[in-house]
Amino acid sequence: MSDDEVPEKIWAIVVAGGDGRRFGSAKQFLELGGISVLERSVTAARSVANAVVAVLPASFINDRSLHGGADVVTAGGSDRAASVRAGLSVIPDDVEIIIVHDAARPLATAELFYAVVAALEEGVAGAIPGVGLTDTIKRVEDRRIVETLDRDGLVAVQTPQAFRADSLRAAHARGDSATDDAALLERAGAQIVVVPGESRNIKLTDPRDVETALRYLRELESGGTA
Repeated sequence: MSDDEVPEKIWAIVVAGGDGRRFGSAKQFLELGGISVLERSVTAARSVANAVVAVLPASFINDRSLHGGADVVTAGGSDRAASVRAGLSVIPDDVEIIIVHDAARPLATAELFYAVVAALEEGVAGAIPGVGLTDTIKRVEDRRIVETLDRDGLVAVQTPQAFRADSLRAAHARGDSATDDAALLERAGAQIVVVPGESRNIKLTDPRDVETALRYLRELESGGTA
């Protein structure tokens, strides 16, 4: 996708509002290869977005050195959905496409950002990356296996996720919570499409993920494919 194919008035929200309680520290400010997790995510988002909003914990808002190069920063909310809504509140009304990306996925490539935007064809409200499942998936209740799910048609979802701005705003106007924004649009009956995700686009959820991310980063920088 060339630059002249990218629609104008695209903004991105990089969600980095967590306090790092599960991780053990504020992982969005952790350095990977000398660049912070947040800055890597902001830079990737800027490859397709005209401007980037970083949603941070309120205690970090006034420290410009921690903004990761974002154009606008705002304080996050009580959960992920509330943090996205905080980001939406500072985006101009005439923006046409909004990308939402988790800062904790610092290895998402510019190509993936382009892919989700390019998939927003007429009638499509959102586009998200997904990767096929390789493990056997079982549903468990009270430690007992109640069902083995067919992996065909199942994907593990990633960010960045791109949306028509009006559809994303309408979905969030209901005030619901969800683990990703696509789920909110699904509830409203909006059409969401899936593009191929990237195997190295991991989410940093545990300190052990950092070593994996550093290894993937070295591979990407040496020209390896995702």
